[in-house]
Amino acid sequence: MHQSSEPPGAHGGLAAVSADGPRVGAQRDPAVRPASAAAHEQDPGVDRGADNSAVGRLATTVERLRQELQRAHADAAGRALVEMAMGMLIERLGCSPAEAAVQLSDLAAQADVSVLELAADLVNQAAEDRISAIARDFVRSSAEPAADSAALRLRCAEAHALAGGDTGAAARSMLDQALRPLGAVAVAIWAAHPDQSLSLAGSAGFSPQEATRWRHVPPGVPTPARRALDERAAVGYATLADAALPSIGQHDVGGGRLAVPAGIGGRLTGVLEICWPDRLPALSQSLERQFEALAELAAATLETWSDLGGTEQDAPDAHLEDLRRLVDGLSDPCLILQMAPDSAEMPLEFTIRYVNPAFVDFAGRPAGAIVGAGLLEAYPLAAEAGGLMEKVEHVFVTGEPFRATNMKLTAMVEGVPLSARARVSISRHGDSVAVVWRLDDGTPRVARLLQHAQRLGRIGGFEENLQTGQIAWNETVYELHGLSPTAQPIPLDQLAEHVHPDDQHNIGRFLRTLLHHERPASTAFRLQRPDGVARHIRIVAEPVRDPDAGLRVVRGAYQDISAQHWTEVALAATRDQLIQTELQAAEGNRLVLQLQHAIMPPARGTFSLHDLQVAVRYRPAEKEHLVGGDWYDTLTLPSGEVLLCVGDVAGHGIDAATGMVALRNALRGLAATGAGPAQLLTWLNSITHQLTENLTATAACGLYDPATRRLRWARAGHLPPVLLREGRATTLPQLGGILLGVLEQAEYDEDEVHLQPGDVLVMYTDGLIERRDQGLQTSLANLVALTEKADSESGERPNSLEARLDHLLRYSGSDTDDDTCLVGVSVQGPERG
Repeated sequence: MHQSSEPPGAHGGLAAVSADGPRVGAQRDPAVRPASAAAHEQDPGVDRGADNSAVGRLATTVERLRQELQRAHADAAGRALVEMAMGMLIERLGCSPAEAAVQLSDLAAQADVSVLELAADLVNQAAEDRISAIARDFVRSSAEPAADSAALRLRCAEAHALAGGDTGAAARSMLDQALRPLGAVAVAIWAAHPDQSLSLAGSAGFSPQEATRWRHVPPGVPTPARRALDERAAVGYATLADAALPSIGQHDVGGGRLAVPAGIGGRLTGVLEICWPDRLPALSQSLERQFEALAELAAATLETWSDLGGTEQDAPDAHLEDLRRLVDGLSDPCLILQMAPDSAEMPLEFTIRYVNPAFVDFAGRPAGAIVGAGLLEAYPLAAEAGGLMEKVEHVFVTGEPFRATNMKLTAMVEGVPLSARARVSISRHGDSVAVVWRLDDGTPRVARLLQHAQRLGRIGGFEENLQTGQIAWNETVYELHGLSPTAQPIPLDQLAEHVHPDDQHNIGRFLRTLLHHERPASTAFRLQRPDGVARHIRIVAEPVRDPDAGLRVVRGAYQDISAQHWTEVALAATRDQLIQTELQAAEGNRLVLQLQHAIMPPARGTFSLHDLQVAVRYRPAEKEHLVGGDWYDTLTLPSGEVLLCVGDVAGHGIDAATGMVALRNALRGLAATGAGPAQLLTWLNSITHQLTENLTATAACGLYDPATRRLRWARAGHLPPVLLREGRATTLPQLGGILLGVLEQAEYDEDEVHLQPGDVLVMYTDGLIERRDQGLQTSLANLVALTEKADSESGERPNSLEARLDHLLRYSGSDTDDDTCLVGVSVQGPERG
């Protein structure tokens, strides 16, 4: 960064004045008072408070409007950046815009950052440009206090500038998003012309009158922008007055000035000039890189700048004006050429002075990139023998018009030659030459698509002449190799020296196919760059044969596939992890099923416990990973009573199965003490709460005395049993009792019922009756009705108890896909008095 130290000039700066007028609250010399203030002092009858109030209200309103405008610009920039990030997600994930918006919001919430910050990070990762490099440097360096916000501001400025579509919008975006936080108050984007003149392509922070006065700067005027172009480096001045150079806003913003040359592909197209109200701030390395990134953005907007004002439009050449009006009426693209002032000998040099409104460059470039450039600068391949340059020279020298129905036109775009066939007409008009061509309708569109595809796909083209050794690389190839645009390109036969040793055999096979067998070839390899960065690259090339001289030229492309490679690696790792997880889950489910079957074998047939006939049905969940904790137990206790119980542990999987085993075995041991059902559930609740972690369960427990046929029972949050007697089914009372494991101490109600021969008691878990579309009481009522129907259909057939249970399982209306445990008890024997 060059800092000028020229002697002070006559122009003084007003540091307290911004580009938008006097700043609210600016310091003022107390000796300098407005005329209105003097008038107040002279006339004590003037209402001084009323005047101050009006001025204050006006100042407040102006400040509020200015803040609202800044917020509007910031919101627009944020929206543009978020839309860019959403477009990336749509392209990568193949989703809809609405899904991309939800995905962006979810990712931001997971990362605990704002949506705008995440959008900037996504764009930084994909862009691989100067702004993303700045962001990476900020991440590596903790010495920058505003590291994250600087990259975000630059990316917002870029998004808003690109969305605006012109240099004026770009200048406003740069000022509002990136430069005001750094203290700057105005910015100007200058377009450079071949005749050393400058045009103000866009500005922000200056009054409209000031922008109009500086619309055009003639050649020879020494301005900061001109100095930056001449030195091809950024030029800074502590104050504009110290520089003694005229420039836009010199009377309003006389503080520090920084002029940064702007260009693309080594060609300078303009200058970014930044203005501060006070002295130029200290320029750290991070600040310099930010200003360089903004200059690149300015150069990108100048490429599409359509104002062809400048010298060409304002030149007092009446003949050129007449010719311009003539070609404006043509429906075909037209160039107006004039001989360059210093071109006196052959070959002549021509400058493109004007293009008509119908002009379409067959290489897809905007008109702003063509006007003002030399013919050979814009179309270097026009110098080939029999090409466009030769025809233009002939027409200019002889005055004879030229016509061709199928002429080849070629242009270099980022080092890649693009050709088109066209009808061409060349004629001389005084000291000007008009070139009119008619292209195939799709040619410019295809060229623009090719440029966008190369940029988005990180694709760079190359051409190597095997006979002369000349190599042409476009800018992207230099970037992929980590080389400066002035470095010597790497020949194909030396490419193996710059790749990973493990990939050298791939390069050898690629070169044998391409150069020896003379067939198109492609391969992928790891490129080892001079800066130590390794990139995964795919190269595709084809030979171009000369009928007389054999293989002459090789053309191809490099593509950076690093992101694709690491995505594939991550997907492969995720896929392996998923397979491993699925295997572990399947093994866990198998162990759960084995454990469940070991405790509760799916018994078929009835068995007797004293005068009770017992049948059991267990229906597992349809999905193996939903193996639950449903359990039952029926056994004769040492006291002679029969224990009847069912239970359901909350949840599924191995935890539910092991919890079921623990509760079932604990209840068996507790029942041997001779305690009643309510006491057993009280103890079981304590065990569930203390000896297990985060486990809850329901249970229904009954003790049947064969001598008296008395059934004492209690429940812990479980559904009551259903009693079928003489063809009528009823549920036992809803006794009080909370779930097991919720509270450390809980009390349970107990009830008893005297059973009779022929009674059937059905105990079950909720998987038998639960439905998503109806309440519990409705489900119980349906179960009662279904039990009565099952009884009428089973009749007196053998194994009628099993038939009833099968009927209940078959016709139950549950839809929760949960485990179901069903225990049926039938009382046998004669009546007892």
